[in-house]
Amino acid sequence: MTIDKIFHASVVLKSIIRPTPLAQAYRIAPDCDLYLKPENLQKTGSFKLRGSGYKIAMLSDEEKAKGVIACSAGNHAQGVALAASKCGIKSLICLPDSAPISKVEATKNYGADVCLVEGVYDDAYQKALELRDEMGYTFVHPFDDENVIAGQGTIGLEIVNEMDDVDAVIVPIGGGGLISGIAYAIKSIRPSIKVYGVQASGAPSMYNSIQHGTIETLSSVSTIADGIAVKKPGDITFDMINKYVDDIALVTEDEIAASILALIERQKMIAEGAGAVSVAAAMFNKFPIQGKKVVSLVSGGNIDVTSLNRVIERGLMKSGRTATLLIELVDKPGQLMEVSRIIAQCGGNVTRIYHERSGDTESINGCHLRVSLETRNYDHVQEIVRALKNEGFRLV
Repeated sequence: MTIDKIFHASVVLKSIIRPTPLAQAYRIAPDCDLYLKPENLQKTGSFKLRGSGYKIAMLSDEEKAKGVIACSAGNHAQGVALAASKCGIKSLICLPDSAPISKVEATKNYGADVCLVEGVYDDAYQKALELRDEMGYTFVHPFDDENVIAGQGTIGLEIVNEMDDVDAVIVPIGGGGLISGIAYAIKSIRPSIKVYGVQASGAPSMYNSIQHGTIETLSSVSTIADGIAVKKPGDITFDMINKYVDDIALVTEDEIAASILALIERQKMIAEGAGAVSVAAAMFNKFPIQGKKVVSLVSGGNIDVTSLNRVIERGLMKSGRTATLLIELVDKPGQLMEVSRIIAQCGGNVTRIYHERSGDTESINGCHLRVSLETRNYDHVQEIVRALKNEGFRLV
């Protein structure tokens, strides 16, 4: 890898990619001055077009004639499909059968043939290698390839060119190609800028590998951030991250959901789980960025709309915007009215009530009332809880 290769990639990609200027994020991470690099607004909805676009542009005529094959959880698939279509060559994409339908259909719409493989990304990877050897395709790796990494590194150039006084850049990590390119570019130009990586706690392959000093393979992965659900990091990316990345942190599923919700509400921006982990890291203080000028890379926006409602519900719970209280009552007239009065006086909004006479209550005449509320934040929830207790109600 050289910085010249990344500069060359930035020239080659000008006719392929869409500009994604930085956007200041208000009230998402109040402890720092946060900006977003919105690659979710990129063509195909993800940064992946950069790496695949540069890789395919650098193929020989002989390689282009054979066509290309790739494996992906979705975003790399779309990048390869579009880049191949622009070059007029055939592409075959192996996707895990768990990939969102929206990503599968989008890949087909960009001109690729699709092969669904049972399992996760790593299973699709093995199938792609088999078909490569059998059919003679040129394989386009999603992250462990120098040209792919160089293409992703153009993001680092753009960030430094647009904001030369940035203190830290936070980047999602799956296989590691994105952060490898960005970290190499930034550290080559401005070594003082911190580059931090983020993984989902349900898929910590690079985090574990860096912590233990050797590449490790997870037995399984489970996260809403399907775009970074990778069991094993790349060899090239492991070495580059070891050398150029300052620290890696993990974020939970609830933190990811809360960051997706915050982006929707405060930035009017849709991010997929993998794209939101960098924002979650800033929101929940995973790195020492207090008072710093920080860029979080929103790497993709291809979230499955059928799962968005569940993600928003989790985000509301994590942010204290919804709450469910289980209250033990004496089963007599007027109790529900009193509970409703107290909640209303505190400014809470009741969305659901369930009354059950059977159950384990202290009083033989007791019953349970389950109340779901819309609230402002955790402090508001505690205000309502205190008011109910002060009126003599017992919260289970």
